[in-house]
Amino acid sequence: MIMTDDQGWMDVGFNGNEVIKTPNMDKLASMGMIFNRFYSAGPVCSPTRASYITGRNPVRIGIADANQGHMKPEEITLPELLKDNGYATGHFGKWHLGTLTKETKDGNRGGRPEQETHYSLPSMHGYDTYFCSESKVATYDPLKVPEKFEDGESLRYGWKAIDKDKPSKAYGTFYWIEEEQMAKDNLEGDDARVIMDRVLPFIDQSIKDDDPFFTSIWFHTPHLPVVSDVQHRELYANLSFEKQLYYGTITALDEQIGRLWDYLEEHGLAENTLIFFCSDNGPEVQTPGSAGTFRGKKRSLYEGGVRVPAFVLWKGHIKGRNRTDFPAVTSDYLPTILDLLDIPYPNKRPIDGESFYPILLGSEQNRAKPIGFIYRNNQRISWVNEQYKLIRDDHQKPMELYDLINDPKESENIIQQLPFIAAQMETEINKWLISVENSKKGLDY
Repeated sequence: MIMTDDQGWMDVGFNGNEVIKTPNMDKLASMGMIFNRFYSAGPVCSPTRASYITGRNPVRIGIADANQGHMKPEEITLPELLKDNGYATGHFGKWHLGTLTKETKDGNRGGRPEQETHYSLPSMHGYDTYFCSESKVATYDPLKVPEKFEDGESLRYGWKAIDKDKPSKAYGTFYWIEEEQMAKDNLEGDDARVIMDRVLPFIDQSIKDDDPFFTSIWFHTPHLPVVSDVQHRELYANLSFEKQLYYGTITALDEQIGRLWDYLEEHGLAENTLIFFCSDNGPEVQTPGSAGTFRGKKRSLYEGGVRVPAFVLWKGHIKGRNRTDFPAVTSDYLPTILDLLDIPYPNKRPIDGESFYPILLGSEQNRAKPIGFIYRNNQRISWVNEQYKLIRDDHQKPMELYDLINDPKESENIIQQLPFIAAQMETEINKWLISVENSKKGLDY
């Protein structure tokens, strides 16, 4: 299960970008099913990650924003359920679901006494193995402060890879591999390669142990600080320096996804491995990342903030060169995988996702559960069904209604034309918000 960080819907070739070079993502996407309407459960990273492994809206868990809350031990997670069914489980890359150390000042929250309540390791939630950082790192030389490149327009966030002959400072975060144990070697160069260097040995060991394996690979790319080496920047030498950095680091990431696929093919695993791919939210406003024609970017509940690139590949099982308009969300991953493996969910607590496994097999399916979004303490809320989207972008603003099938750009608010549909959807979301509040109070446990 691969997730990128702040990669916009249009930041891949398979969604129509003709400049950025993502040949491996495009190849894998073409071999499987591409989702035209795939949503991150939140417009920022931590909430989406919570939904990804629980099947629940992140606000239920108290993870309503980045660097907020933590994955609670009472939550039922996908790696826990798979581990109970014989899977080796590994997490690699960004965590962002709690702090990873009590002893060392780390990342945004780790090692600070007032944050100890948010101490939450992947191993507490079903992962046998992990190699992860608490939050963001640079996309090249991840544990070093990147050198600023002061060059006109690039001043906004201009970074370049650190020159080997120049001194550098620690970025202030680490990769952790066990409780209070940080990784010490192979931490330089492209961050996606650093992560993949840990993924492949994990799969190797699973093969040796004759265990099925589950991996969540949560790349930091292309989250700020965006850093790229000369080799990958030069692929875009005719573009602005910002785009050289941004496109370069995505292409470097793409190479590692290709490396993973080559490994699976070489070891005879390609037809027996299911690959999910998505981004955790829309593109950062400070980067050249693109949501295409969609409105808004990261932190927005309009389509550009939560509609993300996504595909599913299962060679020999899912028909290739296929696109679906089914509105799916990261909360759907858990019920989809449990459906595929015929594993029952062991509890009656609210699950916000629904299985899209039938679609992967070629069946028609309409979404049964609308997708709810909450951000900034209910100031921004949204309710999305098969056709319509009800949204309030600010608590002081009125509701808006959009027809996402006929107006995916959200250019015409039709709430006055369809007041009955808007009222019905508002009733539904208000009922759902009460359920979410009950979960926040711990009533599900």
